[in-house]
Amino acid sequence: MKVKEGAAFGVNGSPNERRHERIPVRILPGHDAIAADVAGRIAALLRRRAAAGRPAVLGLATGSTPVGVYRELIRKHRDEGLDFSGAVTFNLDEYFPMQPDNLHSYHRYMREHLFDHVNIPRSRQHIPRGDIPSSAVAKHCEEYERRIREAGGIDLQLLGVGRSGHIGFNEPGSARDSRTRRLYLDTITRADAASDFFGEENVPPQAITMGVATILEAREVVLLATGEHKAEIVRRAVEGEVHADVAATFLQRHPAAAVYLDPAAASELTRIRTPWLVGDVEWTPERENAAVIWLSRRTRKPILHLATDDYRANHLAPLTARHGSAEPLNGQVFNALIAKIRGKSRLPRGERIVVFSPHPDDDVISMGGLLRKLVENGNQVTVAYQTSGNIAVFDHEVRRHLDFVRRAAKVIDLGGGPGTGAAALAGVEARLEGKLPGAVDHEIVQHLKRIIRESESIAALESVGLSEANARFLNQPFYQTGTVTKKSVTNADIKLVADLLDEVRPTIVCAAGDLSDPHGTHRLCLDTVESALARYEGDPPWFWLYRGAWQEWSLDEATVLVPLSEFELRRKVQAIFRHESQKDTAPFPGPDPREFWQRVVERNRGTADLLGSLGLSSYFAMEAYVTLRGGKRMEGAEVCP
Repeated sequence: MKVKEGAAFGVNGSPNERRHERIPVRILPGHDAIAADVAGRIAALLRRRAAAGRPAVLGLATGSTPVGVYRELIRKHRDEGLDFSGAVTFNLDEYFPMQPDNLHSYHRYMREHLFDHVNIPRSRQHIPRGDIPSSAVAKHCEEYERRIREAGGIDLQLLGVGRSGHIGFNEPGSARDSRTRRLYLDTITRADAASDFFGEENVPPQAITMGVATILEAREVVLLATGEHKAEIVRRAVEGEVHADVAATFLQRHPAAAVYLDPAAASELTRIRTPWLVGDVEWTPERENAAVIWLSRRTRKPILHLATDDYRANHLAPLTARHGSAEPLNGQVFNALIAKIRGKSRLPRGERIVVFSPHPDDDVISMGGLLRKLVENGNQVTVAYQTSGNIAVFDHEVRRHLDFVRRAAKVIDLGGGPGTGAAALAGVEARLEGKLPGAVDHEIVQHLKRIIRESESIAALESVGLSEANARFLNQPFYQTGTVTKKSVTNADIKLVADLLDEVRPTIVCAAGDLSDPHGTHRLCLDTVESALARYEGDPPWFWLYRGAWQEWSLDEATVLVPLSEFELRRKVQAIFRHESQKDTAPFPGPDPREFWQRVVERNRGTADLLGSLGLSSYFAMEAYVTLRGGKRMEGAEVCP
């Protein structure tokens, strides 16, 4: 959908397109565009207040979403001389109990992501304290409110939104008139934080947060949301009724609130998902396909059974008018879906293919069925694991492997070289024993966890007909922090990908095209692949995008559908099982608590079942892909080389 610029807050879309939205929404191409726009607003505020001789009072948020804004503000300070000396800041919240130097403390987060890099006076930085006695919390909260009032109130409040709809830590049930206080964290919030703390049991049970009333008193409010996993709660916050069960809906009553979204987070808004429900649309073949599939599901009729009256009754009369009646349109969409289905005989043969896997299991989770078919078709396949995935290995997995080495040494001569003896093993175990939950591992432990993931990857590749010779472990530098927070992508990351492409000279490149990875690693990995392809000399390879463990491409988005038999799906699941460190309870499950293989089965079976409900052939399971060449989506027979 082509977005039109609006006036207020740079809102996208015409007034008619936005009539379901109760907060001004701006949809920008991605994280960088959002960061540049929002940082620009903050910079303008700082300059206006400085010119007027007044402090700029900023309400700040934490989490992965505002990191880009802080990076851009730091750049403006460094390169453009943006002065923060007149700023006063108040953070939304802090876990309780929480020591300020703890890895998970928001005090530490703010130092690392902003305060240590700009010239905000230390005395003007305010964050709720999680290290005070329980008996002192109420007074501390009153004092926090008093300091905000003395500063003249917050000029601009930056917000994220949780899956429960919380802003700050205002969980479901928070009242409109609530103030800064201590509260217990919601189950969803604790589950989402579990990966950061390496287990839900390690997440602090409480937090201190600004209240809803405190937030709403800010003169301007900017809410940021990115990724598909935020799409549903964004729709509820922007289009739903105001209710205490979703604190973000209270922003609908704010006179100067604005929501900034990337396309993934905006995908469930009515004007994006079903624009024909809000007014006239520009019909394209892709939008026609989406509308007909939507109507088929809505009426529970197969596509070829849809009648002109069905279109008229569901705001789609202009669509049938374009085609004269329902029948030719039904046939067009039905045939387009058939053309997307590609069994083994219609898949590439004899090609050079590079599969980029952000983590060491994304290849088999997302395209394990296609991967096996590509191997069976005689393609030259190289699987490149972009990151080590080492932070997603529990400590007990390392202990299990150390125990194996110790026992193996009794029956195999391990050579007795440096680092192989009992003392070395005991040293590693001692480091694990003294480690706090979620703390950064010693370098040796990080390497051991990397090796565990590498060995699992080789085992998984062997289960689909490949070997160690087909694997490349790029270990991209941006990931090598030992923590959930990643560094920015640099030329070193891109060069690793570009060098591999220059070596293999692939005709097809596969990569993860989803944006729902809870910590953004998939997005950064895709950035490096796209940047490397932009430098690629010669004919560009075909680009096949799969999705990770969280979502699947919809039938109208997908350009290739690969059917799997029951046997093929079972073999795909067996390949996923080779990643034993991610079985049973993965350290980073995302918003879905089920195991990855369970999600895969439901996802692939669900795509096939949906295709059957539309009136097409009944398949057991189905993988979906989007294919591009030269930046353009390719449909039907044009898709394969």
